[in-house]
Amino acid sequence: MLKYSKLMNDSWLRWSADSVEKAKLCIMGVPFDNAVSLGRGAAKGPETIRNLSSEMSDVTEDDVIIKDGILFDIGDIPQDLDWKNYYETVEEEAYELMASDKMCLFLGGDHSVTIPLHKAFSKYHKGKKEGARIGVIHFDAHYDLCDEYDGHKWSHACTEARALDEMITGEDLFFVGIRVAEKAELEVLDKNPDITVVKAKEVHKIGPEAVYEKLKNKFSDYDALYFTIDIDVLDPAFAPGTGTPQSGGLTSIQLTELFKMIIEGLPVRAVDIVEVAPELDVNNITSWAALRLIHELFAYFSR
Repeated sequence: MLKYSKLMNDSWLRWSADSVEKAKLCIMGVPFDNAVSLGRGAAKGPETIRNLSSEMSDVTEDDVIIKDGILFDIGDIPQDLDWKNYYETVEEEAYELMASDKMCLFLGGDHSVTIPLHKAFSKYHKGKKEGARIGVIHFDAHYDLCDEYDGHKWSHACTEARALDEMITGEDLFFVGIRVAEKAELEVLDKNPDITVVKAKEVHKIGPEAVYEKLKNKFSDYDALYFTIDIDVLDPAFAPGTGTPQSGGLTSIQLTELFKMIIEGLPVRAVDIVEVAPELDVNNITSWAALRLIHELFAYFSR
């Protein structure tokens, strides 16, 4: 595992534990954005989020006081020009962190980093329990179901295509916030009718509670869920600093309320937050949107 970095752990103030074993939540950064199709900059996401965390409040909106010693940050996976080698390292480090049997939070990076994280998640939970039911909750403006994009199968547009190849079936996949698609992705949806989709316009229509009920009905009997959050699930008004923004997205309160319900009510064992691109941002709005979710995750482990 990556060596303990005091600099990394100090970013989260006094909430840091002395070791992985003492923490309830473990954090790892994956600062990679070589797989984007439009605006780059997500490689700076983990660093910026950590730096801003020093300004986070001790108390949440629901008056939960964040407890000392709840988290441990192992640092970033150093960037590697060899894409294959980098993904293998990410998978290995993520697997080792998951094997600590703690909740894991991964900070991207573009959405391609979820590909090796998915592989580690599947390897760990299927190895832990024979016949384990694992699923993916995917919040995004995009499906990321392309078999190939820009000539590569590891594009950030291929995240869940690779999951369907190697990790899950259509019935194990639930999208929230979608509002654009590629023609090839519609073909994948036709071939996998068990995939569940709640588009952004439906979230606006029925509200977060009704969306959560759909998620609960699908996943309540699963053993482990991977929750991946592309920050562009938010409308660009709430998250301008991302590489492929799409208007008509969720509001900050919709995302936050859904996030809290999912973390509290479903068997989520790993979360990633990706596509935060500080260089494309305005006044760190997008990084603060990510930190709001992280704050609620801290609150969950402080109750």
